[in-house]
Amino acid sequence: MQRIFLLLLLIAPVLLFGQKDDRIAKGVSPITEIPVVQMPPQDNAALMAEENARRAIGVAYRFAENIPTLITPNTHGQWEFTPDMAVWRVRIASPGAYSLNLGFGQYVMPAGGKLLLYRPDYQKIAGPFTPADNEDHEQLWTPIISGDELVIEVQLPHRSVDDLQLKLDFVNHAFEDFLAVASGSCNLDVICGQADGWGIVDPHRDIIQSVAVISTGGGTFCTGFLVNNVAEDCTPYFMTANHCGINASNAPSLVAYWNFQNSVCRQPNSPASGGAGNGTLDDFNTGAIFRATRSASDFTLVELDDPVSETANAYFAGWDARGVAVSSAIGIHHPSTDEKRISFENNPLSFTTYSSSTPTSNYTHVRVADWDVGTTEGGSSGSPLFDQNERVIGQLHGGGAACGNNLSDWYGSFAVSWNSGTNANSRLRDWLDPGNTGTMVLDGRWSSACGGFGISIEDPAQTACKPTAAAWTVEAVGNFTGSASLTVVGAPAGATFSFNPAIIEAGETSTLTMQTTNVTPGNYNFTIRGNDGSGNQDVAVSLLLLPGSQTAPTLSAPANNATGLAPNPILSWNGDNSGATTYQVQIATNANFTTIVETANTTSTSFQPTLANNALTRYYWRVRATNECGTSPYSTVFNFTTNTITCVTFSANAPIAISAVGTPSMTDEIFIDEDQIITSVSVHLEVTHTYVGDLDASIVTP
Repeated sequence: MQRIFLLLLLIAPVLLFGQKDDRIAKGVSPITEIPVVQMPPQDNAALMAEENARRAIGVAYRFAENIPTLITPNTHGQWEFTPDMAVWRVRIASPGAYSLNLGFGQYVMPAGGKLLLYRPDYQKIAGPFTPADNEDHEQLWTPIISGDELVIEVQLPHRSVDDLQLKLDFVNHAFEDFLAVASGSCNLDVICGQADGWGIVDPHRDIIQSVAVISTGGGTFCTGFLVNNVAEDCTPYFMTANHCGINASNAPSLVAYWNFQNSVCRQPNSPASGGAGNGTLDDFNTGAIFRATRSASDFTLVELDDPVSETANAYFAGWDARGVAVSSAIGIHHPSTDEKRISFENNPLSFTTYSSSTPTSNYTHVRVADWDVGTTEGGSSGSPLFDQNERVIGQLHGGGAACGNNLSDWYGSFAVSWNSGTNANSRLRDWLDPGNTGTMVLDGRWSSACGGFGISIEDPAQTACKPTAAAWTVEAVGNFTGSASLTVVGAPAGATFSFNPAIIEAGETSTLTMQTTNVTPGNYNFTIRGNDGSGNQDVAVSLLLLPGSQTAPTLSAPANNATGLAPNPILSWNGDNSGATTYQVQIATNANFTTIVETANTTSTSFQPTLANNALTRYYWRVRATNECGTSPYSTVFNFTTNTITCVTFSANAPIAISAVGTPSMTDEIFIDEDQIITSVSVHLEVTHTYVGDLDASIVTP
């Protein structure tokens, strides 16, 4: 019995290691065979010491070192081709890193493609990143993957390989464990509520959902929050502090992590509250567009370059731009990048300049004299300060507040940031009230309730085999009443289509069916349009239509019955009309292919054998095409005959040293063995170039 138990213990890790997520490619080489790119060694202790020396109030914390690199699918890693897809993988290792994240300076994913990141043990995976992540700035900065090694995997339709544009510029090595950093024990988890003795938290479940922990440039962290705009249209405006260092050039590197919070309430001032939590960083948005910033009131506004994650249960925070008296306040933040916490100030706030306790009419900041519940820490920078009406009045600049003291915090004033800048790049008004309606107070709004009519398409990139119909699922989304009609704009020539139903209401779905009988195979891009009477909502979709009946390739070279060829000649064929994604080549020594010497699969329309290498031998070859629709018949059979094989050897006198005296020259013999008849050829070489010292020369080819 003990032996059986020991055997199970030995087997279990192997089974665990072998379990793969369904998103990861199947039918490819084991992960251990994928090339590893090793990063230069990093000294975590030295990097942490350097970081501790630079940390100060009003300075954004760093947790990772940016390692410049240049990795592309053309220079590193390994391509493999399965019948269903092309797969590129590479392993990135930076020994000793607590976690890794990546900065792609170029990311252009073709239709049907996706990128995944995962640990070699498959226990952590991020993605897929798809064409929906293509942005004008062409960058992609990824979330954190714990551990010091990760795998990059790209899956593509075979014919899209040449359309992939991917360049990895930075590997970001974490010298501090983002997930293990613990905030002070006096902090209060946002998950706490009435059942835990903290009923004061429950009324604020909405504004809690506006806050995220963020990283920028793969190594700097702060807190930030979603902010509502007067149109209430779910534009993903996101605010943080100016000193967090986000600007026009690095805004694409912003990653916002939603719902990073502990799963249970850790009672304040308990050992658990002062220890590491169990939150995860699995729900995120990556990439942003810089909109405005101003150092005087320490704000930065960006616009996330994708809609907020559907699983974030996001809330767009309301605000008050009037600069009126505040009787109490709430702070929601990620202290030291720990799980999300909430703080309460039960006394009136004052309007001051930064780090001053003296109220003034020429203020730039809002001062919290002393938190009554909880506190803030490094990492809380950029977090929102809410008034008694749950409206944002500022974002954290800095201060001395911490567990165990009664020191103050200062928040850049939202009222000052609203209109004090000189242009749209330095104030909030132009973005949050673009219609200049004069609105100065706005309540928050759940993402599920804001905005009007829209449509969402499940799997916008479809592949079909002629004459099979293609289909898309269309859903009406947004906060609207009444119904919306659906139509197609720019349909492929010859296509006929129908919606079932053609009119839908909010939350309902319709199926678009497109008949392909009279459509020429190819790639098509068109638009599905919805209209609810107030305007059009368009979503781009695509169709890759493949020939349903595969055409056999036409062989081209070498010509049929060719003779006198060198061994292993390059074989070529015409695949333009086959609709193929891969080709299978067979080579045999008889016309009925009962004696096959080589079989190979390739995505190219040419192939060079390795085993058609016998002298004076006739070889027969044929090719068939494969795509998602099936496999074609084999082509017509061609044959070729190889020539005699000539072996060349040198005499034992070579190499011969050539003297620098006189006219440098050498004479030697090479021996040619052709059909077992040995002949010799005298070779004479003269060197005419001027040189210094001795020169060794040898005959490389006869």
